[in-house]
Amino acid sequence: MATGFFWDERCFWHSGGNYAFMSPVGGLVQPMATGGLPEDPETKRRLKNLLDVTGLLADLDSGSAPPITTEELLRVHPQSYLDSFREAAAAGGGELGLRTPFGPDGYEIACLSAGLSQAALFATLRGDVTNAYALSRPPGHHCLPDFPNGFCLLANIAIAVEAAFAARMVERVAILDWDVHHGNGTEAIFYDRDDVLTISIHQERNYPRDSGDFQDRGSDRGDGYNLNIPLPPGAGHATYIEVMGRLVLPQLRSFEPDAIVVACGFDASGVDPLSRMLAGSNTFQQMTELVMEAAADHCAGRLTLVHEGGYAASHVPFCGHAVLEALSGSAITAPDPLADRITAQQPGARFEAFCSTLIGEMEDAIRA
Repeated sequence: MATGFFWDERCFWHSGGNYAFMSPVGGLVQPMATGGLPEDPETKRRLKNLLDVTGLLADLDSGSAPPITTEELLRVHPQSYLDSFREAAAAGGGELGLRTPFGPDGYEIACLSAGLSQAALFATLRGDVTNAYALSRPPGHHCLPDFPNGFCLLANIAIAVEAAFAARMVERVAILDWDVHHGNGTEAIFYDRDDVLTISIHQERNYPRDSGDFQDRGSDRGDGYNLNIPLPPGAGHATYIEVMGRLVLPQLRSFEPDAIVVACGFDASGVDPLSRMLAGSNTFQQMTELVMEAAADHCAGRLTLVHEGGYAASHVPFCGHAVLEALSGSAITAPDPLADRITAQQPGARFEAFCSTLIGEMEDAIRA
């Protein structure tokens, strides 16, 4: 079996209005030459293009999927929100939350993005593919049931996971989020549940600035089933790998999930405009290899990755290619032209030791 790769050209057509970086154009905000929000289609399209050029796409089982249905959406989002979203899109687009503008086809494209995520998870659970990657756009991990934010209009992963529960394909699911921003939407949806383990590795106080604290461990039945791992800016490659080994993998081992889903953002990249974390394509590749080993040990290899953030069009394609090399076991590579630069900018031993101390404190608190 091959690695599944779910994508659709229409997802690249999602538009975010007339913005200059994070500010609406107008007054003293001059339009940028490239236009739009940082969440533009080029990072995702260039990843797909790189897979074409290197030939790796031929090693994958690639294709599209149907849009998500209203019935499936209603397991996460209330009808009132879906109605408002659909009506605004039909009227030409708008903004329903915080930093989530969309154009006239915004609702339909968001449903397609969620459909890609669900198709990737279901293909993995059915055993149709070895593992899977969904190149979903718009992303989803910030979206609350009734409030979109952070470029996220529908909670893609949560919708897919709830559909898997409804189909009785799983009883326990682990969601690992290594997007550089806190996965606040996914956390909120499953915060009081003990059948979903949510783990978020993120830059502390990046976005949202008021969420993602380590102390937020879940509530009611979900107490202890949410783990936030906030890291200081500049943490770098070694810290990410240490976090995986000391915090993430033990939690997966203890939880024994039926499937693992990764919210795969590439915005911890060393050249991303929205972060300062200094991860390289090798960081994402090694994290993928580690979670693949965990999936093989605990859930028969059932692993699905869903694309989230990542705003450096020069680097995301190489990060994504490295991840898909690991998932597929393909011998086809795409040497990262930014690897030397990011390696040279890694933090020194003193700062890595400081980060290691923080990881130790979190490790001790979990065991307490």
